Amino acid sequence: MSITRRYYRARAPLRISFCGGGTDVSPYPEEHGGCVLSATINHHAYAALSPRRDTRLTLASLDYDLIAKYDHPKRLKFDGQLDLLKAAVRALKVKRGADLWTHSDAPPGSGLGASSTLMVALIGVLREWLKLDLSPYDIAEMAFKIERVDLKLAGGRQDQYAASFGGFNFIEFEREGTIVTPLRLRRQTLEELEYRLLLCYMGQTRQSAKIIERQTRSYVEGNQKTVAALEHLKVQAHEMKRALLLGHIDGFGELLHEAWEQKKRLDDGISNTHVDKLYQIARKEGAIGGKMPGAGGGGYFLLLTRFDRRHRVAAALEKHGGQVVPFQFESRGMSSWSVARER
Repeated sequence: MSITRRYYRARAPLRISFCGGGTDVSPYPEEHGGCVLSATINHHAYAALSPRRDTRLTLASLDYDLIAKYDHPKRLKFDGQLDLLKAAVRALKVKRGADLWTHSDAPPGSGLGASSTLMVALIGVLREWLKLDLSPYDIAEMAFKIERVDLKLAGGRQDQYAASFGGFNFIEFEREGTIVTPLRLRRQTLEELEYRLLLCYMGQTRQSAKIIERQTRSYVEGNQKTVAALEHLKVQAHEMKRALLLGHIDGFGELLHEAWEQKKRLDDGISNTHVDKLYQIARKEGAIGGKMPGAGGGGYFLLLTRFDRRHRVAAALEKHGGQVVPFQFESRGMSSWSVARER
């Protein structure tokens, strides 16, 4: 028996954002400073790589059943398909042949930061293969640059940092840089949250970039409703952090509701009739508060319920077309490793 090849793997956790989303989108954080409260969950984005003995590069998405082949990494062409993979390969200056493929537990546009989390996993697997010395801060900032600068995709920078670091974090965005502060929550607080939080898939996903582009344009043009909503969200993120640290779960739920009301003021496309109806049903059955954890417009909805009404809220959502998705919190950020293939 001899070891002939090594395979490389990486995974990064998806996140649920409780408050502050929008304040991480430029130019707001550079001008006023932004902050986001979020936590990663046990749903992941994955990347795997198999080195080749030639210079050929094969890129594949298992989620979309897409594949692209090139005779050399320098032949890459951006055409709207698998561009995240291509951009990662180009940014890390890959010059050798490999088969690279990806998979995610949630589709892009679902509100859990899937695209940025996938980028973090891609950088992780390439780092493992190329033996690069990159810290969680390096990986997050590189992922942000690839998406927002190289590919010119609209969005913020919270998802890259959440996926890279993992856990419950209060993330601050300033002109000088980003600071990630892990929150040391009591065990009973985490367990209470895990039971009382419901993650419900509302159906359709959406193009978050379009919502973010409109929101950014509204802020730049000085729309007072947008500016005021961003300021309120920033204040509420601090209040929600305090509620969690003190173990005030009901108060946290009420703040979640207030944050959703403010978030909807950022853009008309953030919510829709279907989402509003399901949220009203959930509140009637015993949900204290809730919000979409992404840019809005569709995908997942996060709800905090009363302890004795969780089952009723879940049943009502399922009855009206929602899909409750089980999850637990994930304390680990992006991880990468290699596996020897034996023959």
